[in-house]
Parts: sequence; structure tokens; C-alpha cells
Amino acid sequence: RPSVLPSFPALLLAVHMQAKKRYLLVSVGACSLLLAYLCGLQIGEFHNQSHAELYRVSQIAGVPPRPPRWPEWVDPPLQTYLGEAEQEEDGPLLLHQHTSPRERREIQKNIYKSRRCRMETCFDFQRCERGFKIYVYPPQKGEAPSESYQKILAAIEESRFYTTDPNEACLFVLSIDTLDRDQLSSQYVHNVRARIQSLPLWYEGRNHLIFNLYSGTWPDYTEELGFDIGQAMLAKASTDMDNFRPRFDVSIPLFSKDHPQKGGSKGYLNLNNVPPLRKYLLVFKGKRYLTGIGSETRNALYHIHNGDDIILLTTCKHGKDWEKHKDARCDRDNEEYTK
Repeated sequence: RPSVLPSFPALLLAVHMQAKKRYLLVSVGACSLLLAYLCGLQIGEFHNQSHAELYRVSQIAGVPPRPPRWPEWVDPPLQTYLGEAEQEEDGPLLLHQHTSPRERREIQKNIYKSRRCRMETCFDFQRCERGFKIYVYPPQKGEAPSESYQKILAAIEESRFYTTDPNEACLFVLSIDTLDRDQLSSQYVHNVRARIQSLPLWYEGRNHLIFNLYSGTWPDYTEELGFDIGQAMLAKASTDMDNFRPRFDVSIPLFSKDHPQKGGSKGYLNLNNVPPLRKYLLVFKGKRYLTGIGSETRNALYHIHNGDDIILLTTCKHGKDWEKHKDARCDRDNEEYTK
């Protein structure tokens, strides 16, 4: 009866063929990885040479190249100084309670897109090598800034830092009035997004400074400006600490349109007491917002009022439905406010 098992030489031949096939597969795989690695090196070198060549051409032509994207910078989160109850009362969900889901997504996109910007990641220091100069864009046809924004632009243009040459500027300031971004305001400027994107030196907002006093609409005073600031620095009043970018943005006080552009007459020092003798160290009287932007700060500062040299008088009567949000301190605060 013939045997169904293969002979020993045939078995050795089969094993040899299998080993040869595996060796060829391993060799082909190793060669493919080596080729991919060498190709990647060539592409990277070509990419660097292209940037270098673009920079040399731009230097010869006198046109600054579009800056490359900078790496993102992550900072540790800021510590909150509010209690848990106050955080829940003035949380981000409450700030956007009257907006639609689409509007919330747009707000999220515009506010947080460049929230990791810092001076070392979103600012071109090479523009400042010849000194700190500020360029103000010339006003566009039919553009009439508000009285408050005219004061800001005039203060810059009358300073020793102002320049009319954008090539020597370290910082750029818009002529477009962005102070009041309340859509219900008569001073709200439309089409800011398209007008900013059309600026030839915008470069995603790098080395630009944007001023803002008001944002959002009652009762949701959100920080939505209606346009993407990109990598521009934001000088803003009543900034939410969750959106403020340390070492990059600037916190400015909220001032009225009647605020003088320049100070008054010089003061005269009658006494030379150090520290000076005065009755009050700090005095504030105003509205204590129960919800919305600014409420967190004013609600958390009540404890520094001592009735002696630090006086904080606030009222909860703000808006038509303020009584719906009143807290345990409102009655006492309203009474002291009206004294």
C-alpha cells in the first residue's frame, strides 16, 4: 500500500521554499520602510528650503512673508476665587441661556479658537527690532468711529510711538470701531469680519491690538464680538477670566464717552506724608450684576467692604427681571445704596 506521507527530501524542500518566501517578504518590507524614511527626509528638506527661499525672495522684494503657524502653548488653568454656589449661578451655561445651539457653536468657535495664544507663540518680535512703533490703519470711506474710539486713536497718533509707515510698525491698530459689539446698539459696526479679512497686513491678526468695551446683548452679555480676532491681542473691559489670555491680552477699565482724553490741570502736593493721610482707600458705587458678564467679579468682592476706608455700595436693580435672580444680600445692598 503506497504511503501518503511525503518523503524526507520533499519535506526539506518545502520548508526551504517557505523560509525563502518569508525572507523575501521581510526584505521587501524593510526596503519599503527605508524608502519611506528617505522620502520623508527629502520632503522635509525641500519644505525647509522652500520656506528659506520664500523668505529670501520676500526680503529682496521688500514684502514681509506670511508668518508660519506657531506651536500651541498651554497654560495651567486659573484658580477661581468664587464659591461653588456662585460658580453655578454665574456659570457659562447661564450666560448663553437665550441663544440657539447654532449661535452657541459659533460663539464657541470664535472665542476659543486662539485662546492659547501668548506673546511667544502669536507675536512676531522681528517687527519690533527697530523700536516700538504703532501703525493705525487709515479710515475707510464713509467710516465714522464713535467719540470714545476717536479718543483712543487720537491718543495713539499724538504719541511718540505713532508711525505712518506700516513697514516699520511693531503693532497695528484698526481704524474700524470695535468698542461696542452689542448688536442692539446704534454704534454697532456691521461687516467687521469681511473688512478685517480684506486688510493686506492682517496676517491672521498677528501683531494687531483690538479694543472692546461692550460685547453681547442683554440679557446675555457674552464675549462674542461677531468676528474672529485670530492671533490679535484683545484690550477689553470686563473680560471673563476663562477667556482672558495671560501675558497676551490687556484688561482695561470700562470708561464712558464723557471720559476726557487728557488729564486736567496739574495737582499740587501740600503734604509730604508717606503713606498719605486720607479717609478712604477705595470707593465704588454701582450696579451689582446678578447674571452675565461682570457678575462674577462684583459678586466676589463684597467681602472687602468694611464700612470704614473701603466702601463698596452696589444695587441689584439692573434690568426688568432682576428680582428673579436676587440673592440673600440684595435687600441689604439696595438699602445701603440708596442712603
